[in-house]
Amino acid sequence: MFKPSVLLLTVAAITTSVNAAEEVNVYSYRAPFLIQPMFDQFTQETGVKVNVVYADKGLLERLQNEGQNSPADLIMTVDIGVVHDVKTRGLSQPVTSELLEQNIPQHFQDPDNHWFALTSRARLIYASKDRVQQGEITSYEQLADPKWQGRICTRSGKHNYNLGLIGSMISHHGEAEAEQWLTGIKANLARRPEGNDRAQIRAIAEGQCDLAIGNSYYFFKMLNNQENPEEIEWAKQVTPIAPNQQDRGTHMNISGISLAKYAPHKDNAIKLMEFLSQDEAQHMYADLNQEFPVKAGVQRSELLQSYLGDFKQDELPLVKIAETREAASKLVDKVGFDN
Repeated sequence: MFKPSVLLLTVAAITTSVNAAEEVNVYSYRAPFLIQPMFDQFTQETGVKVNVVYADKGLLERLQNEGQNSPADLIMTVDIGVVHDVKTRGLSQPVTSELLEQNIPQHFQDPDNHWFALTSRARLIYASKDRVQQGEITSYEQLADPKWQGRICTRSGKHNYNLGLIGSMISHHGEAEAEQWLTGIKANLARRPEGNDRAQIRAIAEGQCDLAIGNSYYFFKMLNNQENPEEIEWAKQVTPIAPNQQDRGTHMNISGISLAKYAPHKDNAIKLMEFLSQDEAQHMYADLNQEFPVKAGVQRSELLQSYLGDFKQDELPLVKIAETREAASKLVDKVGFDN
């Protein structure tokens, strides 16, 4: 049974405001401070109040339990696997919007219009500034080279971020080659997979490994972490590398949004989706999270731009990665990656 204690209502109690005309109700896996500024701007421009329910887990189960009585209009999630799961569980409905089609690249949206990306993040290779020469590694494939034996750190292969990367390798190379690649990386690990992406950067700084795999925004948030200055020092000791610039580009993942199946304020919900796809909100949202806007031409964070420039991004439709998630998970088990 869903436990309401995990929920934080950031604006008003949704259950008492469903019948109000000018509002929209958002169920979000993203913390309020990362999204509230855009919602405040939307309310200022439109007069539509945004009510937010936040939880770090259990929202999709809550939606299923609520069924047709759910007050949710929009569902905000992170990672293509979770975004796609909203659709496969039957919790969303398609959206018809010329503006969304125009603003969101095709590879960053569901073919049936059940979800749209709002920001993207890159799965980078982090390298020790002292122990890895510039240009010594330039692709994901090279992580399996025996020269890196005992020199790589990563989090669990079962984590969504790594499953997305493994799924992209399956999509590009097929399962057999992806298995060889993952087996090669396992042989090169300096330790069993553990910790989060920040922990991998710390491991490089402390000399436990020379290379790691991690999402882009963790590195940039660490560089700005005035509350924990030790993270700044760890981040300064690594170089972020956007892999595969000579071929398909760097693997990207997303944060996304879906229109709830039984949205009681459908028109306002679509208005908010469209607002979040436009230049000002795209820049604000991406900048707050140290992520990348998905709309072409929107200015990126100066910090991100200074490190990565206009790097080439893999444009493989993310739905293909979502569809390989189960195969990726089985591959992690097959090679004993986390053992």
